[in-house]
Amino acid sequence: ETAGKTMAFLYSDLTEVSPYLKARKKFYTPEAWTKMINALKTSTTLYIGNLSFYTDEEQVYTLFSLCGPVRRVIMGIHKYTHLPCGFCFVEYYFHRDAMSARDYLNGTKLDDRIIRVDLDPGFEPGRQFGRGATGGQVRDDRRHDYDEGRGGLPPRHKQRIEKHAI
Repeated sequence: ETAGKTMAFLYSDLTEVSPYLKARKKFYTPEAWTKMINALKTSTTLYIGNLSFYTDEEQVYTLFSLCGPVRRVIMGIHKYTHLPCGFCFVEYYFHRDAMSARDYLNGTKLDDRIIRVDLDPGFEPGRQFGRGATGGQVRDDRRHDYDEGRGGLPPRHKQRIEKHAI
């Protein structure tokens, strides 16, 4: 009985889809959503969000190695400047290690920022680039506050200041 509960914990089911993925469900067809959920059931990839722009690959690797051997870390970069823009992907060799990292590291601090760790269906080339209109992350395009760890002023605010400075 106890062993069954332990195994169930190690292979926790995905009825607990993250709030981020739940919010994105409306962009999927029912078939595509089912395919994505099925991919998550065996995925070895994590999406890490809310990173400082100054967090480097070695820091991510060191933290996530606490949950198992890391295959690779792919840092998210600005589409135009190719500088870090606050997210990354971590790939493990085993699904159980990815699940452990999601369960244990989500909400922890790295570089004085509370990070978001979410299971990802798998990294594909091109996903390392920011998808925001300004080349970074969409969330940075939408923010209005000053955030030192994410480059200071929001990108659009910086553009207005630079435009008026000329």
